[in-house]
Amino acid sequence: MKIRDLDLSPSPLNAEHEALGLPPVEAYVSQPDNHPVLRGAMWAAVLILAGLLSFLIWRLFSSNGSSGALHIIESTLSSSAFWSAVAVGFFAQVIDGALGMAYGITATTFLLSAGATPAAASASVHIAEVFTTGLSGISHVKLGNVDKALFLRLLLPGSIGAILGAILVTQVDGALMKPFISAYLLVMGLYILSKAYRQMIQRRTPKHVGKLALFGGFVDAAGGGGWGPVVTSSLLGSGSDPRTTIGSVNFAEFFLTLSSATSFILLAGQPATWMMVAGLVLGGLFAAPFAALLCKKLSARTLLTIVGCLITCISAYNIYSSLF
Repeated sequence: MKIRDLDLSPSPLNAEHEALGLPPVEAYVSQPDNHPVLRGAMWAAVLILAGLLSFLIWRLFSSNGSSGALHIIESTLSSSAFWSAVAVGFFAQVIDGALGMAYGITATTFLLSAGATPAAASASVHIAEVFTTGLSGISHVKLGNVDKALFLRLLLPGSIGAILGAILVTQVDGALMKPFISAYLLVMGLYILSKAYRQMIQRRTPKHVGKLALFGGFVDAAGGGGWGPVVTSSLLGSGSDPRTTIGSVNFAEFFLTLSSATSFILLAGQPATWMMVAGLVLGGLFAAPFAALLCKKLSARTLLTIVGCLITCISAYNIYSSLF
């Protein structure tokens, strides 16, 4: 039987949890730098991001030469489409980093409206998310928003699901599953809203986290978004702490996004929307630290309310779009 290391100090966070019927936070939440597993995962994310960025810069200059690379950069910075993608990336990452969902839905919708195919849009979004979710996850770890046990339970099955979803979307239209997923999320959104405005009798340890992560990763890669709505909403519906649930889901998303982006590149080739990808990345990188701080500062009830409203509205709209 696991003995939890609870922080029993009279902190504002513990007072907030007591009002909602949640248990006190564990010590590694209030003192995140003391946990070696999270430190190791965080530094792995830092090294992966630094390596990818260095490789892309080297590839740009080695393939096009100094003058060609500078011309590409100049034409990109003067493009209105690029700056539109920056705005969408910033907005989407603020929502995703603070609430644990909706980056893929927002960014994929934007790319589809710009003329990208579903497979190209999903691939572009996941490539962009490698950078945005990486910085977002690092920020959540540093601010104490990550539950180590939950993060590890999400990591492997979520990555496997993402690879399977990437394989499917390159062969079959993932939009076929959208109405069924939307109906499930609508129910979960309403359930989360009910939890925000009634005291919970007890907090249950989330069950079937691995299966949930497998399904969430699959839906996310197959449909261009869905990891946050499926996983975050289900965990919050089970009574999990909103702050550490959102932070853990965000940090795990970096590793499953890395898996799905690699699968997309191997299966479907490099997307033709690199300018859009660059804009989404730039906007998301500026928003990620701000969003993680927002998640830390908002109360648990506020987070539950916003997440519930967002999930309910998006799911209702998706069901309406599928039927009419």
